[in-house]
Amino acid sequence: MLTAFRRPAVVIHCAANRFPDSVEKNPEAAQKLNVDATRTLAEATSSRSILLIYISTDYVFPGRPGEAPYKTTSATDPPNAYGQTKLDGEKAVLEVASKSSVAKHKLVVLRVPVLYGSCDEPSDSAVNVLMSQLWAAQKLQEGDSKIKVDDYALRFPTNTSDVGRVCRDVSKLYLDPGNADKNLPQVLQFSSEDKMTKWEIVKTFSEIMGLPLDGLEPFRPVEEPTDGVKRPFDCHLDTSSLKDLGIDVGTVDFQFWWRREVGAFRH
Repeated sequence: MLTAFRRPAVVIHCAANRFPDSVEKNPEAAQKLNVDATRTLAEATSSRSILLIYISTDYVFPGRPGEAPYKTTSATDPPNAYGQTKLDGEKAVLEVASKSSVAKHKLVVLRVPVLYGSCDEPSDSAVNVLMSQLWAAQKLQEGDSKIKVDDYALRFPTNTSDVGRVCRDVSKLYLDPGNADKNLPQVLQFSSEDKMTKWEIVKTFSEIMGLPLDGLEPFRPVEEPTDGVKRPFDCHLDTSSLKDLGIDVGTVDFQFWWRREVGAFRH
């Protein structure tokens, strides 16, 4: 007996090579996944009147000191190849959207910053992996080099559950027949307001877990990174595009979420 499958109303496109060093090492593979596959998916969903939300990144902006927060209309200028492929993915989506009035209402870009949440492998998140580094530091022996943690670039870690909620709310709004004739924005941005360097994140983890920081040390990257990948200083995203639509941009408290995740509540 064959089972009938319902056509999805929404597709959230999260797939990407999101590791800047990996993109630098294999740009052709990154191009295929971050750009070519994105264009193909945009064409496939729009032709079937399925809403596509393309998850992009704050790395489409240069992140130079004093420029943030960036609005959706701010000039893009990716600092590295990863950011460029994600920007090219955005352009592919918007190009497909420009081909018809129907497609225009079915394709949305949502930029987000560095994410954290429950995951199988800590390395899946640039935030979660810092908890692993804290634990690894506890195993260092006398004479071992300390683990260096960036204490320069500003990050705004945002929980994946909050991103999921925003995607749901955007989907409801854009699929509402009553909004069919409205000129809804095609580019949106979402971010927490929890401003921290990676070192400050590690210090927060240290406090939560009751573990010492002896095996780690903060550092400020040199002007020319050794791996050839330039990373931005501050790409904080302005969320007014969502606020103007009446969508809640609140986020879970960073410390509260992690205490709950690791069961580290203190009485």
